[in-house]
Amino acid sequence: MDTHAPAYDINPENVTEKVIASFSMETPRGRKLLTSLVTHLHGFARENQLTHDEWAMAVGFLFRCGEISSAKRDEFMLLSDVLGLSSFVDMTDAPVGATEGSVLGPFYASDSPEVAVGADLRPTHHGAGLLVRGVVQDAEGQPIQGAAIDMWQTGENGLYATQDDHVPDSAFRCKMACNEDGRFTFVTVLPGPYMVPDDGPVGELLRAGGRTAWRPAHFHFLIMAPGFRSITTEIFFEGDRYLGTDAVFGVRKSLIVAPHREGDRDIIDLVFRLAAAG
Repeated sequence: MDTHAPAYDINPENVTEKVIASFSMETPRGRKLLTSLVTHLHGFARENQLTHDEWAMAVGFLFRCGEISSAKRDEFMLLSDVLGLSSFVDMTDAPVGATEGSVLGPFYASDSPEVAVGADLRPTHHGAGLLVRGVVQDAEGQPIQGAAIDMWQTGENGLYATQDDHVPDSAFRCKMACNEDGRFTFVTVLPGPYMVPDDGPVGELLRAGGRTAWRPAHFHFLIMAPGFRSITTEIFFEGDRYLGTDAVFGVRKSLIVAPHREGDRDIIDLVFRLAAAG
């Protein structure tokens, strides 16, 4: 039986209240979030005296975000990133004692190949490559058994493998179970900086706002272990020209590293810490 309050006799003074009353959410948290969303949306329109043309433009913008999205590109995620919403949630929902989080980005693919510790992620194995060594620890610095990583990056040309027709889709990304000491290693290349996709509605927004579309070079990591909160983060490189103007606000000082040389090879050493779940 419908128990919602009657929604007739609508006017600008009562429409927000009527819309909120029309929903019956199953949880207090769900009702709080929806009530706040409707209140802020209506408040924005009211405060700015939003015109019908402006409303239609905004709806059309979201429609075009959906049109251009695909399994390999998420324009809505990109929109969240360039508006700083992704980074805001990353920072405010961060578990105490864990490595700082950063943006997932629009190019994450869940089907990365599962490889063994020490794997070479390059499509062609010429030269020493870049050796990445890391360990996953708990908040007290003890190694975590059963930890695993999911890593993806661009090649030196700034393209993800899923964008680059000259390399297999499986290049420069992997899923890897760490060893019993929580350690992982892989060989790869130093990624290149790149521009976030600017051929869609989010690109139009960046240009309209006088914003850059460039991101500094980085690795993406998703780190997980049983009994611990997973984190999504990035690793950046000292001296990159775009560290201070990242289009998606993903850079954190604690996530900037400097490769060092050992013999004929450049090496990066990483430490990730996870907080216990619950």
